[in-house]
Amino acid sequence: MPSPSSELFSDPGDEAGVMQAWESFVRGDAAPEPALSLRSLVDVSWQRCQAARVDPNQRSGPEPLPDQDLYLLRERRRELLEASAPVMACARDFLSETGTMMVLADSYSTILSVEGDTPTVGSAETIALMPGVRWSEALCGTNAIGTALAVGEPVQIHSAEHYCAGIKRWTCSASVVRHPMDGEVIGAVDVSGLSQTYNRQSLALVVTTARRIESRLSLGEMERRNALLEHSLDYWNRAHAQGLVLFDRRGNLVKLNESAHAALARLAAHGAAVEAADLRQIPQLAAGRLQASVDAHTLPAWLRPEWLEPLMVAGEHIGTLIVLPYPPRGHELRAGGAERSASARPDFANIVTGDAAMRGAIARARQLARSRVPILLLGETGVGKEEFARGIHEAGEGPYIALNCGGMARELLASELFGYADGAFTGARKGGMIGKIEAANGGTLFLDEIGEMPLDMQPHLLRVLEQGEIYRLGENVPRKVNFRLIAATHRDLRAEVAAGRFRMDLYYRVAVSTVPIPPLRERRGDIALIARHFLLRFAPGATPPGLTRAALDALHTYDWPGNVRELRNTIESALLLSEGGPIDVEHLPYELRDACAAGAGMVVKAAAGSGLAHALPRGTTATATMPSQVTSIAEGEEALIRRAIAASDGNLTRAARQLNIAKSTLYVKMQRYGLRRP
Repeated sequence: MPSPSSELFSDPGDEAGVMQAWESFVRGDAAPEPALSLRSLVDVSWQRCQAARVDPNQRSGPEPLPDQDLYLLRERRRELLEASAPVMACARDFLSETGTMMVLADSYSTILSVEGDTPTVGSAETIALMPGVRWSEALCGTNAIGTALAVGEPVQIHSAEHYCAGIKRWTCSASVVRHPMDGEVIGAVDVSGLSQTYNRQSLALVVTTARRIESRLSLGEMERRNALLEHSLDYWNRAHAQGLVLFDRRGNLVKLNESAHAALARLAAHGAAVEAADLRQIPQLAAGRLQASVDAHTLPAWLRPEWLEPLMVAGEHIGTLIVLPYPPRGHELRAGGAERSASARPDFANIVTGDAAMRGAIARARQLARSRVPILLLGETGVGKEEFARGIHEAGEGPYIALNCGGMARELLASELFGYADGAFTGARKGGMIGKIEAANGGTLFLDEIGEMPLDMQPHLLRVLEQGEIYRLGENVPRKVNFRLIAATHRDLRAEVAAGRFRMDLYYRVAVSTVPIPPLRERRGDIALIARHFLLRFAPGATPPGLTRAALDALHTYDWPGNVRELRNTIESALLLSEGGPIDVEHLPYELRDACAAGAGMVVKAAAGSGLAHALPRGTTATATMPSQVTSIAEGEEALIRRAIAASDGNLTRAARQLNIAKSTLYVKMQRYGLRRP
């Protein structure tokens, strides 16, 4: 009986016997002699290759991906690449002059990066062992990368053990990389070289390397979870009667509130098969799968699509919130089955301001809230349009339903708005689905970024507003609806009408009354006040740290294109970096430090009376400067590439031409500096 080590490691002394077994296997001998030197791992792999009709006389791997496709693939595998970057950089020096190289591949066996001995890297290109080439068993036969991913274990493949004749001069060892949160195989790391470089320790090296990558992935995942919790904080603060269950971008449970326990208990009492174990992971909520899950209706039976709230940051899906409506003690049901606190917070309580224009906007919104006329909120991104919408809603009754019309595929937006009937399309959920308009019956429908709504969908919304009835997709029978419409946009809808991108009749229907919301740069007196508000809110102790005079200078000099949302994120980040001490310029994002440098000497007039100035250390000056000169060649190169990409509007071909470099070189440099195409 072979020892465990004889199955784990290759033995160069058995090469002749292995080669004889391969020749017999390829010939298809009816009854080949048992090859005692052939490991069962290799034997089973050869059988898989034969079943996949791999050509045993193949000389190399397939053609690599085009540069553009490889760049996009690396963008999708950014998490794995970033976690492995220090390890691969170390391999560049550690494996130099050893005749070996280290290879990183994704879970589909496609090579993402290669480092190590330069002559060996060059030799590997003759068999297409290079970035952009897929080294699966089905394409390249038995090899360490493809076989390790096929069996999910560390694998060493030496010389004649390879299935294809063209790579039998090579020896390789590989181990899979698993995601630390759920154990999913996300890639493989491999050490390869010509046959004479065989070493048993290569297998130990790749196993150790894979564990190091997994450790770095774990640290990154914890950072993402903290960012997810911070991003979802507003939802928890506004939850009232709603049960909230938060999942990360991989569909793993992160957090749930007390109301969620009660809501889940109520679902179980009504026959829904939901157990605590069902919440540990819902794979359908993973990034990239959520849309397909909702469309194909493969969600768990107890979970309704309208309860899902994807959390997006800069277009990236960072997690999913499940909102479970439940009326606990102290709450009452209003018209339409909506839940509302018996002691609701006063309207517009979340808007912090001392600015006259902003107070005027609140007064106008409060006055309009007494009627049910449609209201259009006008303001830039992050200015607080949803807080206005919620404040207006508080004056009425019924449910508050919000939908962002931007960045959503037309078909998804249609089903989200209007719902659909049973069997309306292939994969439609049994029993159909209620749309956001119907769900808002008796309450408020808030359509954010209405200017992004596709032109051909606008007449359908107009019909609902004019006739007070809705047709679900696939239905011919109208359903009566009655709701207050609040819309919001950062666009100039009049200009959109003139350009033919927005219907004039719909514009006059949604803009019966408008509320312009001033941007933060036009009410700089609020900056210190709002900063103080967020310090009190996010600081861990009872007494929050203050801001130095230089930090206040930077806050007031900056133009805040992201408005209040950007200010909030800035304060949250600065609190973490200051570690409990006063927040100084060095704790602010680089955009604000640049603004501080450009506006050195500016006096902060609005800080007086804000509650912040008292926290300034004695002797702190009212100015701050930042060095603007480039401090390294790499820093200058990165800045130059950023400018070229921005100037070409993301067209990498034009950017490369402007920089006078090859496009493939530009891809490599973008990967090095972590740059993305806008």
